[in-house]
Amino acid sequence: MKASLISAKELHRRNLDGSVQIFDCRFALNDSNAGRAAFKGRSIPGAKYIDLEEDLSGKIGADTARHPLPSPDMWLKKVSHLGLSSNKLIVAYDAGHGMFAARLWWMLSWAGLEDICLLDGGFAEWIRLGLPVETGDDSVVAEPTEFVGLFDHGRYVDADYVLAHLNSEKTLIVDAREPERYRGEKESLDKKAGCIPGAINRHFVKNLSGGLFKPPDQLETEFKHLIEGVQSSRVIHSCGSGVTACHNLFAMEYCGLEGSRLYAGSWSDWILDSSRPIQTVTI
Repeated sequence: MKASLISAKELHRRNLDGSVQIFDCRFALNDSNAGRAAFKGRSIPGAKYIDLEEDLSGKIGADTARHPLPSPDMWLKKVSHLGLSSNKLIVAYDAGHGMFAARLWWMLSWAGLEDICLLDGGFAEWIRLGLPVETGDDSVVAEPTEFVGLFDHGRYVDADYVLAHLNSEKTLIVDAREPERYRGEKESLDKKAGCIPGAINRHFVKNLSGGLFKPPDQLETEFKHLIEGVQSSRVIHSCGSGVTACHNLFAMEYCGLEGSRLYAGSWSDWILDSSRPIQTVTI
């Protein structure tokens, strides 16, 4: 997967010449309406709003992960209404950290698209630089366009795969949640606390410094130290529901450690089956 960043200043320049398509992915896990409200209040000119639950997830129910992947057909229907143009760069942003924007990046990449950037620093960086904003209009829907996805289903794994490889020395699960949630000391979003046995922790915010992504060489050094000789293609990224895991996956691709995979359902999917083992970590 191609992982690229764009600075706020460069995005502003390209937005003026019409060579980009911008998607606002702001969302709050504790308030599903907050992101859309923020978009309507102030957004980057020309941006369209993408909702984590309505657009970037399949049907959510008591027997699903909190943000399950939609089926390929369902996702293609969504993509066809985005008004994508083959000669324009796609840019995704959220409030700042990039966790929700990374989910859109992963899902578009999964469907075979390549020219997708994350806005480095997100909307917070845009505002910090005093760049122009407008009130967002989410009532405008693009005319459907035909889009044929080239899905790479090898880019993610399910619970059965993870369970079958728990004791494999060649597979490593990297958990992107806060350390306290990873260790099982607290759980504010899911019904059970803990982590997948054998998983190691890298809170996704470690990919950032001063609100921006760390340089690729620094990320490469940090991830190589983290995975300790495991091939990047053997790394599986997990989190609470398959969102912040995309941030770690993006960071690895960005620094040249290619081929890691997403456990799309992550912890909220793992705990649906009480027979799956749970680990708590003591320090």
